[in-house]
Amino acid sequence: MTSSAYVLEYHLVNYRRTWRSSALSTMVLPLLTMLGFGLGVGGYVQTDIDGASYLDWIVPGLIASTAAQTALGEATWPVLSSFEWLKVYFAQAAAPLRVGDILGGHLAFMMFRVLLSVVAFLLVAAPFGALHSLWTLAVLPLSVLIGLAVAAPVVAYTASIRSDSYLAILFRFAVLPMSLFSGVFFPIESLPGPLRWLAYALPLWHGVDLTRAATLGLGIGAAGLWHALYLLLWCVAGWFLARWRFQRRLVF
Repeated sequence: MTSSAYVLEYHLVNYRRTWRSSALSTMVLPLLTMLGFGLGVGGYVQTDIDGASYLDWIVPGLIASTAAQTALGEATWPVLSSFEWLKVYFAQAAAPLRVGDILGGHLAFMMFRVLLSVVAFLLVAAPFGALHSLWTLAVLPLSVLIGLAVAAPVVAYTASIRSDSYLAILFRFAVLPMSLFSGVFFPIESLPGPLRWLAYALPLWHGVDLTRAATLGLGIGAAGLWHALYLLLWCVAGWFLARWRFQRRLVF
């Protein structure tokens, strides 16, 4: 077992004690989202979008958004807490663990949480008939890619701050625009030029496009490869930034 696996085990043991507090919301929130947006708003959308009903079109966007939102939740307050309040990272650094082990183990746990949330969403979406292809199984690795592309740079940001006031700024000026302008609820083609280019730059839109192609059985193609490479770039850049910030905080 590698050192990162021991860090992952630490987070899993903690989660085993607390999972009940999030189990209900993990299942109920996707259900409410499906009812509110998929059926509620979808009932007012009379035309198909890209040949699909609004329910079928929005579900993959909601899945990708769920992966991103779960990753964001795990990459903010738990990370800040481990630095500022509980000092978990400092305790781990005092053990024979390298910075990369501490970061890698925690990121692995974040991806575990992303997978749980996405699996729950798929289980809720399936009875609504919103999954139309065996390619839907590709959503699982795609959700990890989306989650890591979001979590890694956010961990780097969280490792650079000392107060949770800066997390409010992050959610207000970065997370909210990303959620609204990434093709989750409506096609980005309806956006004006500058906002459309903002969507192209954000990782979530690429994840939404990949997930939509998978659930609708459209195939990945060359565009999908570009999306995957762009998300991978976010993962790698975020990893190195996060490792640099962890190194600055934990190595004296």
